[in-house]
Amino acid sequence: MAASRFSHSTVVVTNHLQEFSANRIVEEEDGVRSGYSLNNASYRDLSDTASSSYTEMTTTTSMAYLPQTVVLCELRHNGFENCVPSGPSDTGIVSKWRPRDRMKTGYVALVLCLNIGVDPPDVIKISPCARMECWIDPFSMAPQKALETIGRTLNQQYERWQPKARYKYSLDPTVEEVKKLCATCRKSAKSERVLFHYNGHGVPKPTLNGEIWVFNRSYTQYIPLPVSDLDSWLKTPSIYVFDCSAAGLVVKAFTELQEGSASSSMPSMQDCILLAACEAHETLPQSAEYPADVFTSCLTTPIKMALRWFCTRSLLHESFDYSLIDRIPGRQTDRKTLLGELNWIFTAVTDTIAWNVLPHDLFQRLFRQDLLVASLFRNFLLAERIMRSVNCSPISYPKLPATHQHHMWDAWDMAAEICLSQLPCLVEDPSKEFQPSPFFTEQLTAFEVWLDHGSEHKKPPEQLPIVLQVLLSQCHRFRALVLLGRFLDMGPWAVDLALSVGIFPYVLKLLQTTTPELRQILVFIWTKILALDKSCQVDLVKDGGHTYFIRFLDNVEAYPEQRAMAAFVLAVIVDSHKRGQEACIEAGLIDVCMRHLQGSSPNDAQTEPLFLQWICLCVGKLWEDFFEVQMIALQADAPAIVAPLLSEPQPEVRAAAVFALGTLLDVGFDTLREVHGDEDGDDDEKTRAEGIIVKNLLNMVSDGSPLVRAEVAVALSRFAFGHNKHLKSVAAAAYGKKSQSNSVFTSIPALATIGSRSGYTNSHYMPQRSAVPSAPLLRVGNESPAVARDGRVSTSSPVATSGMMHGSPLSDDSSLHSDSGAVNDCASNGVLNHSRPKPLDNALYSQSVIAMCSLAKDPSPRVAKLGRKVLSIIGIEQVVTNPVKFIGGNTRPTESSVPSSSSLATLVRSSSWFELSGGHLPLTFRTPPVSPPRLSYITGIRRVCSSLEFRPHLLNSPDSGLADPLLGSPSTSAALERSLLPQSMIYNWSCGHFSKPLLTSIEDNEDMNVRREQREKLALEHIVKCQHSSVSKLHNQIAGWDTKFETGSRTALLQPFSPVVIASDENERIRVWNYEEATLLNSFNNHDYPEKGVSKLCLVNELDENLLLVASNDGSIRIWKDYSLKERQKLVTAFASTQGLRPGGRSVNAVVDWQQQSGYLFTSSEVPSIMVWDLDKEQLATSIPLGSDSTISGLAASQVHGGQFAAGFVDGYVKLFDLRTSEKVVGSTKPHTQRVVGLAFQPGLEPAKIISASQAGNIQFLDMRHNKEKETYLTIDAFRGSLTAMAVHRHAPLIASGSAKQLIKVFNLEGDPLGTIRYYPNFMAQKIGPVTCLTFHPYQPLLAAGTADACVSIYADEISPP
Repeated sequence: MAASRFSHSTVVVTNHLQEFSANRIVEEEDGVRSGYSLNNASYRDLSDTASSSYTEMTTTTSMAYLPQTVVLCELRHNGFENCVPSGPSDTGIVSKWRPRDRMKTGYVALVLCLNIGVDPPDVIKISPCARMECWIDPFSMAPQKALETIGRTLNQQYERWQPKARYKYSLDPTVEEVKKLCATCRKSAKSERVLFHYNGHGVPKPTLNGEIWVFNRSYTQYIPLPVSDLDSWLKTPSIYVFDCSAAGLVVKAFTELQEGSASSSMPSMQDCILLAACEAHETLPQSAEYPADVFTSCLTTPIKMALRWFCTRSLLHESFDYSLIDRIPGRQTDRKTLLGELNWIFTAVTDTIAWNVLPHDLFQRLFRQDLLVASLFRNFLLAERIMRSVNCSPISYPKLPATHQHHMWDAWDMAAEICLSQLPCLVEDPSKEFQPSPFFTEQLTAFEVWLDHGSEHKKPPEQLPIVLQVLLSQCHRFRALVLLGRFLDMGPWAVDLALSVGIFPYVLKLLQTTTPELRQILVFIWTKILALDKSCQVDLVKDGGHTYFIRFLDNVEAYPEQRAMAAFVLAVIVDSHKRGQEACIEAGLIDVCMRHLQGSSPNDAQTEPLFLQWICLCVGKLWEDFFEVQMIALQADAPAIVAPLLSEPQPEVRAAAVFALGTLLDVGFDTLREVHGDEDGDDDEKTRAEGIIVKNLLNMVSDGSPLVRAEVAVALSRFAFGHNKHLKSVAAAAYGKKSQSNSVFTSIPALATIGSRSGYTNSHYMPQRSAVPSAPLLRVGNESPAVARDGRVSTSSPVATSGMMHGSPLSDDSSLHSDSGAVNDCASNGVLNHSRPKPLDNALYSQSVIAMCSLAKDPSPRVAKLGRKVLSIIGIEQVVTNPVKFIGGNTRPTESSVPSSSSLATLVRSSSWFELSGGHLPLTFRTPPVSPPRLSYITGIRRVCSSLEFRPHLLNSPDSGLADPLLGSPSTSAALERSLLPQSMIYNWSCGHFSKPLLTSIEDNEDMNVRREQREKLALEHIVKCQHSSVSKLHNQIAGWDTKFETGSRTALLQPFSPVVIASDENERIRVWNYEEATLLNSFNNHDYPEKGVSKLCLVNELDENLLLVASNDGSIRIWKDYSLKERQKLVTAFASTQGLRPGGRSVNAVVDWQQQSGYLFTSSEVPSIMVWDLDKEQLATSIPLGSDSTISGLAASQVHGGQFAAGFVDGYVKLFDLRTSEKVVGSTKPHTQRVVGLAFQPGLEPAKIISASQAGNIQFLDMRHNKEKETYLTIDAFRGSLTAMAVHRHAPLIASGSAKQLIKVFNLEGDPLGTIRYYPNFMAQKIGPVTCLTFHPYQPLLAAGTADACVSIYADEISPP
């Protein structure tokens, strides 16, 4: 939609002509009140400079002078030509969030060296000292029984964390027993991880070499066990827990062992993890407050250990009964119980600490790869906190940063205190419900605060792992999902951060829920995930998640924007994923999509364009390269359902519809296809459907949006590949036929009916005879039986049959019932010998070839490049020339840029397009600056003969006729063949929409609004001055600029709010000059065809970030942004505004004018019709046929009345048009006898007063209202012939006219002369050339004049304006 901005300026403007009725109100067709209306709204005071003249006016009138419409500011206009959208990725950096290799700890070996009753010789115990092992007092029972009980208990404690692992323990073992245990574990675990837990409380500290101690058989000696032996027995992957004094010595030995293995052939310890109770110089705490195995207790019973430790340090330590800790009600796995909630909070706290402190890769490895390892490391953080309080520092390998003072421990202490405070009551009364902790609610609130103030450039929210944990709770889930959605909406960085935390399996599992209120937010979250990482499609299909989104898509109660997200998710699921395609077909996705497309009528204001766009993209991806699905789509009448969307007002929807239709075209070697018995029936149905699809595609070749035309080119490339031989046959015959009576063009029926749906039917201008080049560009090989040696098409050629000679290719039934069998008749003589796909109507092939040529000459460089690739597929190769460098190049066109006639035959020849490009990717084509990008299709194909050539070797292939060696070679990879086809960009480009913020409204930049208001105020002040200025003369030259154009200045334009003038020449070189500083700001080529010439320059969005509209003589429109920045100009959009020109005309002079009020561009040329383009929709709004054969020579759009414009004709006629009326023409007169060379509306709000000038030199003042008996009420005889240019100021009573006799005369609206500007010889005694262009400044009495000798001069009144 065009943006509308309403001025807040306090300055208002009066009507220039007082006789204008204050009550005339005309309604626009779309219901918007036009600038005709005046009313007695609030009067405002003028500024000091203007108040003396006018004191009363209305805002409505100021809006008439200051259009609020803004166009061409959508996402698609930001660098379309150069952007390379990637879409969701399935490789690279975005997949780092996935754990590389999921791992499981399958075996656990527990080794306890306690030797109960015998203290090791290097330990001196205090009294009382720590005794508890696994919360069991070993001296409360017999030593052997105690040892076995402790072993079993430790086994049970580990089983809570990994119940599926297999456990073996060895009590007070020998070296041989440890070796056997390790060998058994590794053999059973295979490639899984093995946990080795060592308790050395009954043996000496490890040696300085890192050896741990075990026993001999008689328990009379301590036997050292080197860690190298242990490592060789257990191998990797493995994790070691060493609970003994000086355990750091073991870690040091392992580290040295790893360094040695890295420099030798020993296996690496890369997958070896160690947890040790203390540093090398530390001993374990002996305080009776702690168990003897405090490190093991922290690792295996963290809740009990944490609560006991908290009690000793809190106010509860004197009154609390510690035995209650063992009686906490509930289970650890049940979050609705007190014990379960405590465990849940502990997991959230430790996860959060680790995620905020550890490096990303280390966090993934230790906390997301292995469930048991993750549990041990979470508990290790607790061990560090508790043991550091008694001057003992647990260590790990890999080493972790210190976490014992992290502030999240305070949140845990709060949760622990709340639990312990209600524990006595809960134990006393088991039926009493516990009060849940506010921990998660508070953390979600903290996360919400971060969302309100955080950004990508600030520290990430530390609560993200807690949000993940909250998803497990039904009572907090909805709020957590909403906040998570807000976070993901901040950008791809946020999605990657959430995935790296581990959010993926949680939101995947939530798709199994049926809770209605979660549907919308889950669809949104999955939209954000898949916009970043396409690889999730596999997980969704595997878990059946696609059905969730299909149901949501089918839910008519959901908002269309949300259903569009579901369609996006489904499109990603089926994108290049056969299993996803199959699953979605089984779930009925095609029926759902077709039903909703049928239910949306075109141009329905209630239909969300984004929804239609993604439905089309979804089905396009669904049946892309999948023959069986394509047949299902054809049975569902998909082409007929999608085709109406080609007329939608949004270019994105039209492009998506083209994509959906294009992917239904078979490229000819579908590897997914299976052979069925009814294959011929399927082929017939597909042939009929392809004919309908291609016709629809041909209608879109002249669409106003390059986004759409690019998709048409890609779709036609699929068609060209699938029907390669038939198209080559038609192209060969068309380019090779040589006859005196019947030209090559007359052998192709109804060539000019492409686009008849858009009003460009030009069959009336079909040529009866055309000249053929004296030497045929197609040189036919001697071995082709279908073509004679002299280049004539023989009677056996498919294009020589009657099937090629009748019927319109776009008629209702010609392409279905014409003699398409003629092509098949040639199969026996070697020209054609393949049966799939079946041939279509030959006339349709002819139309397709011409459409491809048209795309190859498209004004948009991207589209033209795609078009040339399509031509290369059917064997048309371009001439190698030296084109002018495009976009910003500073090279000037030279004589060598224009190829001579002899160079047209110098071609690079190849037997196939694949062979041409196969070894030199990417494909490279050069565009010869010979023929215009847009002519009639007849003239176009004739011009193609001079710049394109068919490669004759394609006709000489003895084995396959016209077939490519590519298609005939079984060894050629289909994937490689397909990779050379032009690739669609609408899908990847559209995916970018969902990567951007969707929940927050993107407000207009405040600076832009301020600048807009300032410009409005300045403009209104200047308008008031202009309306009441008393300009006596206008010949004070304030600036002069030698543009150095070789062909003279063709057009000029003054910027409204900066001292800048823009000029262009016949070679379409554009230069931008600051006339105050006399500096050249920028210089660039409009495009590659320097001989076209510029017809007009216009400013689009004048009051905002204005764009430069450059209209070429051939009707091509190119619109630029940043054009005044040196070598930084960008092409916003480009299209051919005039189609269907008369064939045979060499010079084409398109005339255009731009109307900001309506957003319409009016164009015409030699065709008797006026095209009205809606630049907001980038679509032809209407085509106004003209009853006269006379050609339009000038157009003028009213800048205050939307939809109103005037046209001047070569024969002197002037007509007034109003699009709001049914008949369009509201006035017609013939004030001149010669060509109208200048046309403009009079200043002010008068709707029908026009000033026109003719080549004869007279200027006529016309009143075109119906009630006027005489339209002409004033005549000025400015010159006696040779009038070349006229300009009328938009607001001031000024008219300027220029002559080829080097004169400029200025008049007022009463016809009084205000002065004459004469050109005098300069100091080199050289006369300055004739006047070629005149233009006024929009808001100041400034006149810019361009001359044939490349000079541009700027004139003001006697006193220069401020």
